[in-house]
Amino acid sequence: MRQAIDDSGLTRYRIALDTNIDESALAKFYNGHRGLSMAALDRLGKYLGLRIVMVRTPKQKGG
Repeated sequence: MRQAIDDSGLTRYRIALDTNIDESALAKFYNGHRGLSMAALDRLGKYLGLRIVMVRTPKQKGG
């Protein structure tokens, strides 16, 4: 996601405005200090033209 933000050529401020994601939340996400809600991730992914796929990893038996 960070690479897509960098590749967009847009500032995080512009992305935050356009996606209605709090600028400080986006900065913390970008720097790896916190996550974003599923709704915010969805908006960000759509804005950046990404297809985000979530896959559940099966639990290992005996662990």
